[in-house]
Amino acid sequence: MEGTGDTNKETLFSYEKNEDVRYSRAAHVTKVSMVLNFLLTGIKFAAGILGTSTAMVADAAHSLSDLITDIAVIVGLRVAKKPRDSTHNYGHGKIETLAAAFTGLVLVAAAFGIFWGGFQKIIAYYNGEGLPEPSKITLVVAIISIVSKEWLYRYTIICGREIKSDAVIANAWDHRSDALSSLGTMIGIGGAIFLGGQWVVLDPLTAIVISLLIFKVAFDISYKNLNELLEASLDSETYRNIERVLRSTDGVLGFHELKTRKIGNAVAADVHIEVDRDLNIVDAHEISTQIENRLKEICGSNGHFSIHVEPCSDSKYHNKDMHGTNNRTRS
Repeated sequence: MEGTGDTNKETLFSYEKNEDVRYSRAAHVTKVSMVLNFLLTGIKFAAGILGTSTAMVADAAHSLSDLITDIAVIVGLRVAKKPRDSTHNYGHGKIETLAAAFTGLVLVAAAFGIFWGGFQKIIAYYNGEGLPEPSKITLVVAIISIVSKEWLYRYTIICGREIKSDAVIANAWDHRSDALSSLGTMIGIGGAIFLGGQWVVLDPLTAIVISLLIFKVAFDISYKNLNELLEASLDSETYRNIERVLRSTDGVLGFHELKTRKIGNAVAADVHIEVDRDLNIVDAHEISTQIENRLKEICGSNGHFSIHVEPCSDSKYHNKDMHGTNNRTRS
């Protein structure tokens, strides 16, 4: 699955500082998605039922799951933008992660439903039951779905990366999986229509292939966001960047107990730094402030950084052992 990609820092930070603007942008793109998914769901169900296509009905079910996740994303983002309060000192960003995880789990359920429907049709076919040939209208609807959902994927993924929203990015991949679903539907229906005879089994067989593709995307989305809900550490690249900041800051003689996590679209890190024991409290505080500012430059201005300052008694020892193995820092 693609990463979030690089974005212009000035644009990114403006969204981080103004959650209302960020929510407004995310809500707009998600509402566009809701309208399109609502129309596609109705058209696909009608075409699948009237055109006797199992693959098209499966594709319609996938579009319906997209509509459900659109609603979940909007609700999640609305709650996530609320400022921190006395009972949520770190804000409500985890709701956004929960919405993204929910999107993945809905996709898992949709993939299983599509797989089971196609599997039953194939078993029935090999038991001697005839399968109806899909109508050509289902082929036209599949092509319309591919074009519209691929456009929606590109539109949504650009927004998700700009505002650094896992929920919107997950929703974009939901659209891409629907485009792939419709592509498979087009191939299966086209084969069943133009080859005929025993090739009608391509229709339910395509539904199974579609379900496996959707499951792969769903697993990636669910795993990433459920991991964040379980307070997983940040990726190794971000972790190393934080370490570089700590090592290169003047006055830091050592550090340990570096812990990282993600809260919605914000980075959080806790660390103990060691400074010269003869420094006064003002100078020691200035070092921790400098670290915090540098971390916000590389991790985002809405990050949460807790820096505990400790006295260091042996400067030479700590400078020598900065690259120890404990927590990938000095032990």
